[in-house]
Amino acid sequence: MKALYISTLCLSLACASVLPSYAAEVSEEAVTRLVVQGSTLEDFFTAALDYSPELRISRDRLDISSARKKAANGELLPQLSANGSVSDNNQLDNVRDVRNKYRGERYSVQLTQVLFNWSAFSARSAAYLAEDQAEAEYYAQLSYVLTDVAEKYFEVLQAEDAVTSINAEVETFSNQLRQIESLYELQSTQITDLYNARARFASVQAEQLTRESELALAREKLRSVSGVSVGELYRLNEEIEIPSVEGSVETWLERARNGNQQIIAREYAVRAANKRIDQRQGAYMPSVSIVAQQQSSNLGYDNTLSNSTDSSYIGLNVTVPLFAGGRNRAGVNEARSQHSIAQNELRQIQLEIVERTRLAYLQAKSSELQITAAERLVESTALSYTAMQRGFELGTVNSVDVLNALRDRFAAERDLQRARYAHIRYNLLLKREAGILSADDLLDVGNWLIAPQN
Repeated sequence: MKALYISTLCLSLACASVLPSYAAEVSEEAVTRLVVQGSTLEDFFTAALDYSPELRISRDRLDISSARKKAANGELLPQLSANGSVSDNNQLDNVRDVRNKYRGERYSVQLTQVLFNWSAFSARSAAYLAEDQAEAEYYAQLSYVLTDVAEKYFEVLQAEDAVTSINAEVETFSNQLRQIESLYELQSTQITDLYNARARFASVQAEQLTRESELALAREKLRSVSGVSVGELYRLNEEIEIPSVEGSVETWLERARNGNQQIIAREYAVRAANKRIDQRQGAYMPSVSIVAQQQSSNLGYDNTLSNSTDSSYIGLNVTVPLFAGGRNRAGVNEARSQHSIAQNELRQIQLEIVERTRLAYLQAKSSELQITAAERLVESTALSYTAMQRGFELGTVNSVDVLNALRDRFAAERDLQRARYAHIRYNLLLKREAGILSADDLLDVGNWLIAPQN
């Protein structure tokens, strides 16, 4: 289906050394040999590919379905068996009162080839479809893991920017408070202005604690999905222009209906369930196989001693089912119910994916407008604060106006940061739901990041 997808993805992310570990069980020692502390987005991608239990489970399920496919295919291949028996026999002839003791030997080689077995044919087809289903589910889980890591990574960056902003706001408020206290000592301002400034400063300090707590939680979330501790992260380049979402919502919904791996997996599940109905119905049909055997023996009927003989034969075995006590009918009914369940699960996931895609599209488009509005607001609040500060120094405005302008300026800066990170996350989520998330998309996001400035 997408045989080179995972290889291309991992190579693009410099993860080629991780991929072979999926061929066998990955030891805990192997996990500890990975990145101990992450800084780049690729570091966390690499670690998460090997750390994620959900991804390992999906891979194991794919391996199980591949093994079951081989087993189902093997049922229709030639079956070769060898038999041998050696016995010590003691025979008494009651009429002649003669006792014979002899060793009996019988050896045979038998070849069986199925010519027609509707149940076996349908079971093989169902096994192939089940493998395709498991493969699609694996790719869906892979996309989820990578987007989840990217989302957690940018949540940390957003929290760090918020802490930096609030720290600057606390410092600016502190300077403003000292200025108001000096003016109060000179009796150039009212005590209510001083109390208001102190209250505002305490509120900003409380928000500072909240932002620091949010940063700690965001770092822990990133560690929990990747298994590595969070170092000094690469920052989002402020000069990067994040591309806008192209196309209408209907275009993206159509992509999701046709390309989402979860939908594809459910479609394979429906087809496999349909084949299992055929498998159950095959119990009513005859089965035909060809048998060839070569035998060497010195035993006759009831293990009587006879001359040593070599015999061979080739023939057809035809089995016609007549009555199974209702077991076959019950099996067909069960398979039909399973098929109905698969159809409804497909319908359910289609509705969910369409809704998630529509929501991600609207959020992405909304974030584009929010970025534009936030950029304008940052400029206007910065000018407003400068004007208010100058007016306060000249005595034309009071301290409340200055503090309000200062609060609005920093709030606008954080809103812009939040909108930029949200736009990146919504873009990735939209592409994931549409089933078009590629290695190039992840590389592009990684290229938007630059090393932290010390």
